[in-house]
Order: sequence, then structure tokens, then C-alpha cells
Amino acid sequence: MKENQLHSADTRVDRVLRGLRPPIAIKGRPAVRGTLQERMEALHVPGVSIAIIDGRQVGWAGGFGVKEAPWADRVTTSTLFQVASISKPVVASAALRLVEAGKLSLDEDVNSYLRSWKVPASGLTAVKKVTLRRILSHSAGLTVQGFAGYRYDEPLPTLQQVLDGEKPANNSAIRVDTTPGSLTRYSGGGFTVLQQLLIDVSEEPFPSFLKRLVFDPVGMPLSTYEQPLPKNRLEEAARGHDAEGAVIQGNWHTYPEMAAAGLWTTPTELAKWVLEISRAWSGQASSLLSTSTARQMLTLRRVPPSPGFSIRFGLGLALQGEGDSFSFTHNGSNEGFLATFVMYPALGRGAVVMTNADQGGTLFTEVLQSVAAEYQWPSGTQSELEVVDLSEEQLDVLVGTYEALAPPIPNTPISCEVARDGRRLFIEMKAYSLKSEAYATSADSFFTTSGFRIQFTRDSRGRAVSLKIAGLELAATTP
Repeated sequence: MKENQLHSADTRVDRVLRGLRPPIAIKGRPAVRGTLQERMEALHVPGVSIAIIDGRQVGWAGGFGVKEAPWADRVTTSTLFQVASISKPVVASAALRLVEAGKLSLDEDVNSYLRSWKVPASGLTAVKKVTLRRILSHSAGLTVQGFAGYRYDEPLPTLQQVLDGEKPANNSAIRVDTTPGSLTRYSGGGFTVLQQLLIDVSEEPFPSFLKRLVFDPVGMPLSTYEQPLPKNRLEEAARGHDAEGAVIQGNWHTYPEMAAAGLWTTPTELAKWVLEISRAWSGQASSLLSTSTARQMLTLRRVPPSPGFSIRFGLGLALQGEGDSFSFTHNGSNEGFLATFVMYPALGRGAVVMTNADQGGTLFTEVLQSVAAEYQWPSGTQSELEVVDLSEEQLDVLVGTYEALAPPIPNTPISCEVARDGRRLFIEMKAYSLKSEAYATSADSFFTTSGFRIQFTRDSRGRAVSLKIAGLELAATTP
């Protein structure tokens, strides 16, 4: 395979591109490896862009494949991708700059800053308030996990219509339904409240505010929160594709929820931002944040998680590990786009991967596995599990259709199909572009080599009545 813009003879990069692997290996079976090209083809991902951070700098970057299948317009390191929820930590850094400037407080009621809209008062907010610290750590008690975006032919709501769940907005109203500070629960709605707050405080359009506070200081001239993307920049962008590799209607969705899902950027530019956060945390000079603020951003907030939720947050960033294994990370998933980054600030190593298809999550996971192995990351490398054999009768009681009790995005049903072929079990979740064999570690516990864990619950007759996967609980709908 030829990389589209930066051809590198670096044998380490070559080994990364030829050593893709799933996060879980099966004990006693041959190692599974694939090239980037093979895996892109198998997963119907037309384009991918990668930046590898090593030695506290962007050591290598490359683009592969095409912006739009089946045409020949190649992905380069300058190609824009939607990075979805990775928008949130970038916005968090802008908000923290206002905290440093004395224009915001982390612990003041956000209604003291909001002017054009207020968080509706309720008994839940009588004592505990919605604060910036709680919004950034997903513990403000605000609803609406994610947003579906809008097709090119759909009317766009105003930000206030999104906040209040009024048509043409396609989400429910963003409200406090849990005591602020009582639990951690992912909330794109919270960052939409933050978007309104930053507009009110800065008195300028949101995209220009982020350009001034983040993109210009860091050196990210291509990045933008403009939604919709301006006409003169359309050709810079990759098109989104579905799980089969077909271009989605209108090429991509538009997200007026800019703070939650609206960032267009490249791996190289996002890596620059990641490095600025890392430098500040390490005590070095940064154009973005002070050391004390960066360390607050990368300090774990010890708020109990909601049931089934395992991600641990600082301020805008997911945090993992300790010591040299400490990392900060975030994923993003919009219709037709999936992206991720991970950074080990103590070691100066990390990576950013962006894709333009719904199966890009599987691809970026395999890329990160290969990078982790080659660059000797202290975590994130492949693990090995032992499987057990189950009879057809044991598998039969698991077969059926399951539906999510509380889908992450309202009015977006999530179902899971579980099927048997001989003594093998297969699982399919179209919402997660998951179609894979599931391997048993017990009669009720399964995994996919792509990293999903599945736990079944049975009734008194031994029939499965529900399953848990990816932090969701799904109930059986078929006998």
C-alpha cells in the first residue's frame, strides 16, 4: 500500500501498517494479523488518516484510501474528518482558558453566566447546582446522551430549540433529571448547555470563539466548528459512509450541537492539541493552558458512575491508568465517521486515527493495537482469553432479538440479533456496525475479538431475558 501524502521508509511505521490485530486473541489459536489495506477493504472503510505521536512530537502522519467511494480523490494529511464527540474535550480546553482568565468559575451555577437561555429550576437544583466542573465531567445530571444530526434536506433547529427539544430539533429537551454531582453519566446535552454559555460569555459566534481561543494559539488552521461546513471548504472534507461502504445521504450530517459533535479537523492538527495538553500537564510551557489547569483537566473526578457506565472522566477527557500507564483519551462517532485519540503524557507517546465509515471503530481499534505493540505502550496491547465449548442446547436459549431499554440517542432504537450456527454464536448490532462471532468464557459470558463483552441474564426456566453490551442493557423481545 502507498500512503497518499507522506511516503515513509520508517520500518516501524511499516510494521504498524502491516500488523493490525484485534484487541482480544483466543488462547491456543494462531495470531490474527492484517494489513491496513486488507482491513479497510474487509470493513468497507474507504478512507483513514493517522498521526503517531512519539518523542513528544508528531513523529509520522499519513492518509490512506479515498474521501468518497468509489472515486479517486485521495485522503491526505490535510483531509478534514468529522470527529464527533472529540469536539467535547477541545471545547473543554476553551472553557478552561476562560476560567484562567477569571471570566468563568468551575463551581458557580451556570445560570449566573447564561443569558439567552437558563437551565430550568427544579427541586433537583435547589441545593446542588449545574456547574462548569460538573458539565465537563459529565456529572451535572443533564439529559440527552448524544445527537443524531440532520441530513442535508432537513431543517436545522436553533440552539435554543435543541436545548428545549422543540421542533425541528430531533432530540428531547435537555433537562436536569438527577441531582447534580451525584453520578457520572455521559451527556452531550451538558456540552450543548456549555455551548450556549460560551456564546453568551464571549458574545461571538461559537466557531470564531474556538478559533481564537484554541485553533490559533495551537496552530490548527484547517480545523473548524462551522456547521454546516462552508461551501468553499466542501472539497477538503471526507464523505461519510455506512457500514457497507456506501456514501450516506448528503455526504454527512450537520450538527448545530457544535460543542458536542461539530468539530472538523485532521489527525495532525488534533495531535498538536493533544501535545499542548500533555506539555502543560508535564510542567512545560504551553500555548493553551497553565500546568495547574491542565492537571485539573487530567485529574480523575471521583463521582460514582451510572449503572453500566465504566468510563472515568477528568474535565472533558476520559482517563485511564496510573504512573507511566496514565493516559487521556476520547472517541467520537457521528453518522459515517468514527475517530479516536490516546495519549500517554508521561511517556510522550500516543496516536490519533480518523475514519470515514461506520465500521471505522473496529479499524481504529486494530490500528491502535498495532501502534501500541510497535511503540511499546504500557497498556492498550492485545490480551488473550480462553474460550469454552458450549452445546447447541446451551446456545439455543440465548438466540433471539434484544432491544435497548434506554437507547443513548432518543428515538433511535438499538437492537441486537443473536443467532446460532451449529455450536457457534453470532451477534449483530447494526447501530454499532457490529457483526461478529461471540466466544464463550462461560454459559452466560461472551466476547468478540473486537473487544465487546456480552453478559446474558436468564429467567427461572434458563431462558435468556436480557443482555448487557457496551454499557447498554437490552431486553429480549422474542421467546
